[in-house]
Amino acid sequence: MVQYNFKKITVVPSGKDFIDIILSRTQRQTPTVVHKGYAISRLRQFYMRKVKYTQQNFHEKLSTVIEEFPRLDDIHPFYGDLLHVLYNKDHYKLALGQVNTARNLISKIAKDYVKLLKYGDSLYRCKSLKVAALGRMCTVIKRIGPSLAYLEQIRQHMARLPSIDPNTRTILICGYPNVGKSSFINKITRADVDVQPYAFTTKSLFVGHTDYKYLRYQVIDTPGILDRPFEDRNIIEMCSITALAHLRAAVLFFLDISGSCGYSIAQQAALFHSIKSLFMNKPLIIVCNKTDLQPLEGISEEDKKLVMEMKAEAMKTVIGQGGEPTNGDGVLLTMSTLTEEGVIAVKNAACERLLDQRVELKMKSKKINDCLNRFHVAIPKPRDQKERPPCIPQSVLEAKAKQAAQMAEKEKRKTEKDLEDENGGAGVYSANLRKNYILANDEWKDDVLPEILDGHNVYDFIDPDILQRLEELEEEEGMRQAEEENEDFKMDGEELTPEEQAALAEIRKKKSLLIREHRMKKSTAESRPTVPRKFDKDRKFTTERMGRQLSALGLDPSLAINRARGRSLSRRGRKRERSLDKGDNDAGDAMDMDVDQQNKKLRIRSRSRSRSKSRPPGEVAPGEGFKDSAQKVKALKLAKKSVKKRNKDARRGEADRVIPSLKPKHLFSGKRSIGKTQRR
Repeated sequence: MVQYNFKKITVVPSGKDFIDIILSRTQRQTPTVVHKGYAISRLRQFYMRKVKYTQQNFHEKLSTVIEEFPRLDDIHPFYGDLLHVLYNKDHYKLALGQVNTARNLISKIAKDYVKLLKYGDSLYRCKSLKVAALGRMCTVIKRIGPSLAYLEQIRQHMARLPSIDPNTRTILICGYPNVGKSSFINKITRADVDVQPYAFTTKSLFVGHTDYKYLRYQVIDTPGILDRPFEDRNIIEMCSITALAHLRAAVLFFLDISGSCGYSIAQQAALFHSIKSLFMNKPLIIVCNKTDLQPLEGISEEDKKLVMEMKAEAMKTVIGQGGEPTNGDGVLLTMSTLTEEGVIAVKNAACERLLDQRVELKMKSKKINDCLNRFHVAIPKPRDQKERPPCIPQSVLEAKAKQAAQMAEKEKRKTEKDLEDENGGAGVYSANLRKNYILANDEWKDDVLPEILDGHNVYDFIDPDILQRLEELEEEEGMRQAEEENEDFKMDGEELTPEEQAALAEIRKKKSLLIREHRMKKSTAESRPTVPRKFDKDRKFTTERMGRQLSALGLDPSLAINRARGRSLSRRGRKRERSLDKGDNDAGDAMDMDVDQQNKKLRIRSRSRSRSKSRPPGEVAPGEGFKDSAQKVKALKLAKKSVKKRNKDARRGEADRVIPSLKPKHLFSGKRSIGKTQRR
């Protein structure tokens, strides 16, 4: 069986793209470096290779175009006529002929210039001949540019054509526009054909597939046909005529007996008689659609007479012995695609009629004789009158009975989902959560639990030992509080003198005040601006205030005041003095000097002492975890030794910066590093 798949046709490039593809490939696939110092034979071979390679590429591409497009004389007549209707086979053949002529011309040009290149006497002469050869080839391709564009449009349209097998079992639907053809194919197949309440909604052939008796049937929906001369029909109608003429199929002629399609029964009958020659030797069924609007019995006598005449014509297509119609069933059927009444009956009748015809034709063919002599049907004969019923073992019967009982029990048991479906579905049915309660009496399951009984809260008496447990909790809480009181240390005033008690009270008061101020500052820290001390009008933090507070506590404030003044940097005319080293032997002499000489000498000695006073590497600092300096030196040596091998290998880690290649090949290689595409 021949399958036609027009979607596999290669894209046809335009004339300019064709030239760019071929010349770019020639530039990339052939050598490009040549010098005038080469031998003349090498120069000739260099340019002859370019001309031959270009000709071969043109020949391959054009041959692909010619071979992949179907030849109208070699394919099935249905597709031949369909392509002729859609694209005009004269234009189609002319375009392919021009491509074939261009292919031959390019081969001839290459042959002529290769002959001339054999006698080239210089680099300039050979290069000029190569340029002329490639230029003439490109000129030929430019001249067939319109034909290439036309073939590309045909390829795109052919790729959208439905894949129809002309030799398989086919059901063909035809009739006037808007009589329900597309609605019928949507009902019996999975096709999705657009259905609208106006004429000529279907503008091309649509294909769907359905099954009947384990066989696949192809259903074709054709555009509507109008009753007018053959020459006046447009391309849309000619698609239907082509399908009716060439496909061996069961034909369903749809008849709108309600007249809602805009055409009367008389007009539809006239169309039937005008195209009845296309129904010869094909199973034909008259389908009266839209019976929900107008039943067949309710039409007028004239219309009924026309319908009977069409039925008589359809009876002639019934295959019988001697060519006479023997069975009139399934010739005139009624249905409604809206209510789906009679839709399956129409499909089954069409499939059965088509199957009978195909079987009858095969039985009449010569091939059946070659097949029948290979078959032998053996029918057994009884040897006596004794009945021999089937013997089934008892274990099998018991297993079947047990399985049947389990299935019956499973069917009897209703799940919550079944109950939900029976009682209104989700949102209506509410599951009873109490039906599985284990109580002394099943009648108590649905009783309402009271909240107040005899003036008491029922939940207070659910646990009979609740008062005892409450006492135990209170005792445990008391014990914990006593333990916490013993653990906390609070200073009592009984052990202190009256002066110490007054100082303790002052300290506690001050502490609570500071905590309160800190909390206030913390709560307003984001919105409170920072005020320099010189703008602080309250002067809360001063040395005089600190001195008074320390004196009130009985402490000497002189050391604290001197230390605060020594560290202050905001006082004018006073520099921060360097603190002397405790181990300095000259500290006593320095104190005898005046202030200026003292500061100058301290600066000089501090600079000279900055390096000498630093700690050596082996000295142990507090908190480093070494026992002595020897242990620290040994640890440093082991650390250096451990990293020595790694440093020697100089391994790169994942975090190290890596440049894989300083000169990437795709950026620094190729024959066309400069210039544009046009400069070849």
